[in-house]
Amino acid sequence: MEKHEKLLFELAESVKGFMPADEGLALNRHGTSLDVEGPFLEVGSYCGKSAIYLGFSAKETGRLLFSVDHHRGSEENQPGWEWHDPEIVDPETGLIDTLPEFRRNIKKAGLEDNVVAVVGDSPVIAKNWSTPLALLFIDGGHGAEPAHEDYENWVPKLLIGGKLLIHDVFENPEEGGRPPFEIFQRAVSSKFFEEIDAVGSLRVLKRVDSGI
Repeated sequence: MEKHEKLLFELAESVKGFMPADEGLALNRHGTSLDVEGPFLEVGSYCGKSAIYLGFSAKETGRLLFSVDHHRGSEENQPGWEWHDPEIVDPETGLIDTLPEFRRNIKKAGLEDNVVAVVGDSPVIAKNWSTPLALLFIDGGHGAEPAHEDYENWVPKLLIGGKLLIHDVFENPEEGGRPPFEIFQRAVSSKFFEEIDAVGSLRVLKRVDSGI
């Protein structure tokens, strides 16, 4: 691991989240090696781990990363589920609220000028989004409906030559849920994308034509 990767790793690993370091560093590498102009957008940011990996790519290349999340947690983050963390529950509302933690982590990383939190439901934001994207990272809701909605709503906004990254893609159903794998299959089986990298459960595709 190179010196700058080690520093990035140490910073990102101090943040709550579910992304292994090798996948995070792959995010960073692909963010710094784009052939088209335009901002990045991630769907699903939780407490900011992936936003730090991508945010440093944005900073290095003079771009912005828009981080879309309602900050109320996914289904598996709710009370009674495996990945529930009581530390991110707002004591006043009793609801998960990861936005304060996200903002603290982005400030600590020195990325406030390059990472923009977009707070709300992904379908609502996508419907009103018009800026073409150079990189799209899908890591939002992993249920069938939200995963396919994210694909259908956001992929049309990705420029030709841009990169589509999808997290938690598991070919073996025993290793993880199917919807991220299903949307990855939609992309690779179309004539619009070609797979260019795979690191752990992260898949990276390049858009070669318009369409979904």
